[in-house]
Amino acid sequence: MQPDPKTKPLETLDRRKGWRVWWQLTRPHTLTASFVPVTVGTVLAAEYTRIHFGLFFAMLIACLLIQTATNMFNEYFDFKRGLDNEHSVGIGGAIVREGVEPKTVYRLAFILVGVSLLLGAYICMKSSWWIAVIGSLSIAVGYLYTGGPYPIAYTPLGELFSGFFMGVVIILISVFIQTGEIQTAQTLVSVPVAILIGAINLANNIRDMDGDKKSGRKTLAILLGRKRAIGLLAAMFAVSYLWLFLLIATEGMTPWILLALLSLPTAYKAVRNFIGKTAPKEMLPAMKATAKTNTQFGMLMAIGIILSYLW
Repeated sequence: MQPDPKTKPLETLDRRKGWRVWWQLTRPHTLTASFVPVTVGTVLAAEYTRIHFGLFFAMLIACLLIQTATNMFNEYFDFKRGLDNEHSVGIGGAIVREGVEPKTVYRLAFILVGVSLLLGAYICMKSSWWIAVIGSLSIAVGYLYTGGPYPIAYTPLGELFSGFFMGVVIILISVFIQTGEIQTAQTLVSVPVAILIGAINLANNIRDMDGDKKSGRKTLAILLGRKRAIGLLAAMFAVSYLWLFLLIATEGMTPWILLALLSLPTAYKAVRNFIGKTAPKEMLPAMKATAKTNTQFGMLMAIGIILSYLW
């Protein structure tokens, strides 16, 4: 079988733009969904133990690699199913716009998974081999998100899976590898972060509604309709912020975590920029604001938790 003349391997890319092609393929605006939960989980662990920075960086890099690999699998499988073209918005575009061979993207994704497994082995040696089971399941979910016969991304469960595995699971693993145990309060702290990661997924699906309908997907945004999906996005933001007060009232969390409220204007901007928009390019500012909300909320909450240790 001859290679597609429109595609080319990595070594034939223009070197001046090569790094930009691969950087865009990682979908950098989504990577907040990895570094925020690792940071929050590690900060929560600092109340009980001295932080092992080797484990912190191993966990952070492994999560970023797995998410990047997931994005590459997404790019590959959507191309193979004919869903992406050179005009598609929100994709890396390495295949359909830059002419990279699909198998190059696919193989690179597995290389990143392989490196993450090595980091995972180090983490397990320093903590528990049960982490290997959870990590393997997370990698499988990343692959099956757009791969396999029944991709998760084509169902209404995308927000649930992304929020749970990238929010709750990552935060609790980050706590466990440092302390060897998990507290109820730490689980509850993971909830608003998980919701906001799910919101990134929902925002993506709101933007892609028209194209997803044509491809036969049944995402949550499609089932709800555009107006209700935007309403759900606003509700997810609201619950995340109200959850902070619940943590203070029921778990004795410090009022310092209310620093996360400073991200409210960005959440408002995300919802406002979706209203009345139908073209995917018009919704890009809303997409970016949704991802920024997760970043700002998570990092401000982490700073608040650190301040609570000092005062």
